[in-house]
Amino acid sequence: MSLRGQRIVVIGGTAGIGLAVAEGAAREGAEVVVASRRRESVDAALKRLPESAAGHVLDATDEEAVRGFFARVGGFDHLVYTAGESLLMGSLAETDLGRARRFLDTRLWGAYTAVRHGAPGIRPGGSVVLTTGTAGRRPMPGTTVAASLCGAMQSLTRALALEIAPVRVNAVSPGVVRTELWRDLPEAEREGLYASAAGSLPVGRVGEPADVAEAYLYLMRGGYSTGSVVVVDGGGTLV
Repeated sequence: MSLRGQRIVVIGGTAGIGLAVAEGAAREGAEVVVASRRRESVDAALKRLPESAAGHVLDATDEEAVRGFFARVGGFDHLVYTAGESLLMGSLAETDLGRARRFLDTRLWGAYTAVRHGAPGIRPGGSVVLTTGTAGRRPMPGTTVAASLCGAMQSLTRALALEIAPVRVNAVSPGVVRTELWRDLPEAEREGLYASAAGSLPVGRVGEPADVAEAYLYLMRGGYSTGSVVVVDGGGTLV
C-alpha cells in the first residue's frame, strides 16, 4: 500500500491541495509530474519537489494541449485533477455568466478532457482522483455555480468508474481549506470567513492543504475503492 516507484500526474499540482498531493506522493517515493497554466507557478512548485519531478505548462481548457501533454508524458499510474480558478460566489441575479462558464470550463470540462486523453496511458492497477466540494451536499445562498459544479463532479466520478473500469475513479470533497482559491476575497473578509468556519466546525479549525492531500493519497493506494467521494471537511456537513 505504497506509492513508491509509481508515476503520478497532478494537473493543478503547483499550488494548494494539488501541490500538497504532489509533495506527499513524492515523500512516499513516487515520481510526480505537475502541470499548471502559469510558468511561474510550475517553476515555484519544482523548487519544492525532488529533482525527479517534472513540470509542464498546460491550459486544461485546451483539448489539443491536453492531448499533446499526455502524449509527451507517456505511461503513468495515477491521474489527480485539482485545477481550478478562484471560487465563484455570488447571488443568482448578480452572477456573471461568462465567468461562470469559465469556472466550469476549467473545473468540470477540464477534468473531463484530462480523463478522456489521460486514461489510455494509465497502467494496470492505476486510478483517477478528481475534486469536488461540499457545496454539492450542503449548498448555501450564493453558491449556485459551485454547488452545480460539485454535483456534476460527483456524478461524473461515478459514471467514469463504470466507463473506464478497471481503472478506478474516485473524488475528494474538501470543505473550507486555507488555499489560494479564496484569493479573490479581500483579506479581512477572507480571514473572517476562516475564523467563522473554525468556530462552527467540530474540529475547531479550518483545513490545510496537507489535511486534504491525505485523502488523495489514500484513494490512489486503495485498490478496492472506486466510484467513491471522500469528504474532508472538519465535520462541516454535520453542523
